[in-house]
Amino acid sequence: VLITNENSFSITCEKVGANDGTVNHFAKNDCEVFRRLFHYDFRAIEETLGIDCFSTLLHYKAIVKKERMYNKNVSEKVRELSDALAAAEPEEIEEIVRPCGLGRSKARDISACMRILKEKYDSKVPDDFDALLKLPGVGRKSANLIMGDVFGKPAIVTDTHCIRLVNRMGLVDGIKEPKKVEMALWKIIPPEEGSDFCHRLVYHGRDVCTARTKPHCDRCTLADICPKKVVE
Repeated sequence: VLITNENSFSITCEKVGANDGTVNHFAKNDCEVFRRLFHYDFRAIEETLGIDCFSTLLHYKAIVKKERMYNKNVSEKVRELSDALAAAEPEEIEEIVRPCGLGRSKARDISACMRILKEKYDSKVPDDFDALLKLPGVGRKSANLIMGDVFGKPAIVTDTHCIRLVNRMGLVDGIKEPKKVEMALWKIIPPEEGSDFCHRLVYHGRDVCTARTKPHCDRCTLADICPKKVVE
């Protein structure tokens, strides 16, 4: 069932919950977590993070309006960059990425990855999860992020925010290994909602259910149903 509104959440929960033999069995509170985060208003979060939403929106519309005008040029530039990285030595790439805090091993991964993309995929990123995992430097988190954000396919990105929050909320119980958390979430989150749900967890984790400070439970939309497992 494609979840697009509050009623869909209720229908999904009732259908799945009525059959305890299914793998994707939603607990009552799990459904409520999804429903509330789905309707969470992130405008306040964006202001807290200092994001100028209006300017971003205008910029995006301007890009869309002019897309046909320069799309070909952008594609050519991307290909030129891909070809240049594929041809560059790891030492050259290291000089470029060092200011970002990346070192020699990452430079080697980038070099090897770009050469494989050029030789095997015509400088295009594959839209297959297993193929992405075979690329140097690409793990499950990166592969899921690409599948969800770039290709719009089912994905669950288990970053630090996701792992911390789903444990605190009780969606998983004491699981900290990223792959195990991902596998557990696949059982309770509709595939088409996984990527968006994980992005909402990131915002919620930055603004409310924080890591470096005490969680702001007093302004949490889940406060009355969250088990508040805040012991890390």
